[in-house]
Amino acid sequence: MSDVTPPTDDPIGPEQRALDARKATILRAVVSEYIETAQPVGSGHVARAPGVNVSSATVRNDMVSLEHEGFLQQPHTSAGRVPTDKGYRFFVDSLEGSAALDAGDSKQIRTFFAEAHGELEQMLADTSRLLSSLTQYAAVVVGPPPEAATVRSVQVVGLTSRVALLVVVLSNGVIDKHTLEFDRDIDDVVLAAAGARLAVGLAGLTLTASADAVVWNEPTDPARPVGPEAVDDLTTIVRAAQAALGGAASRSSDQVYIGGTSRMASAFDAVATVSEVLQILEQQYVVVTLLHDVLDRGLHVAIGTETGMEPLADCSVVVSTYEVEGEPAGSIGVLGPTRMNYNQAMAAVAVVSQRLSNRLTEG
Repeated sequence: MSDVTPPTDDPIGPEQRALDARKATILRAVVSEYIETAQPVGSGHVARAPGVNVSSATVRNDMVSLEHEGFLQQPHTSAGRVPTDKGYRFFVDSLEGSAALDAGDSKQIRTFFAEAHGELEQMLADTSRLLSSLTQYAAVVVGPPPEAATVRSVQVVGLTSRVALLVVVLSNGVIDKHTLEFDRDIDDVVLAAAGARLAVGLAGLTLTASADAVVWNEPTDPARPVGPEAVDDLTTIVRAAQAALGGAASRSSDQVYIGGTSRMASAFDAVATVSEVLQILEQQYVVVTLLHDVLDRGLHVAIGTETGMEPLADCSVVVSTYEVEGEPAGSIGVLGPTRMNYNQAMAAVAVVSQRLSNRLTEG
């Protein structure tokens, strides 16, 4: 599976969502019970649910009506009902704006981001594991697109007399590091001068542009070190740094961090479904395309066939974007069964994405 094909028709039109208050309450009760138990739901259970103040017979009639309207289905004769994708969609739409985390989860998120330090890649990997632990589903974090990032700062640090470390901080929070090796000893003063010239000459440029930028003009630059050997060394360092950045630009692609794949076995009933989901999660391009496609269609939750991928017909995706300095930077989400705890998953994704945005913006 190499790409994603979205459904051609709106799966749930306005006329399909229109339910009277009693049927809506019954449908929400069925979905909630099925999410909790994974067992077909009978009218007796629903009649005892909070807010359902009618008899079992009335509930049964309304459940039959909801089945005819496509919100519920009966897996086999004499069994209770289970929600369809359409039923889940109605349920999710009724949660919009009301999903909230409990105090324990909120504290865990606050503590995590208060203590989160280090490079962006590690933070995003840790964030995927955090989100998975909160929801008990597979969590996906897509890193910022590298081609849009610009250089914030540059340092060249000597490691030995012939080896230096190039450290470039990008506008998306990425810290790009490269080892530079030379065929003769390089003076620390020259390294510092090279770092200063790179910092000035590359500021605000993308990695691609950095590789071709004129950082300094050897014969005329007034800031060049004294002496021809120092000039040669400075030229060597600058060219090595730009070559490293050019190589980084050519290798750049969306980075995907996935946490909680081990939880797939307990999240799904069918082994075949688990296998297909794991295969998809191993394909970075497909995962990125899936999340982008859901967001491009204006959705934050894609249910079953709404994902546009046949292997995910029994799955739902909850996704959001995160930002750096007010600009969209990447996406974050969870993948689980259609029988997922939507209230908790939606709240977790929303809060974690906001906290991640704040943390990356603060630096």
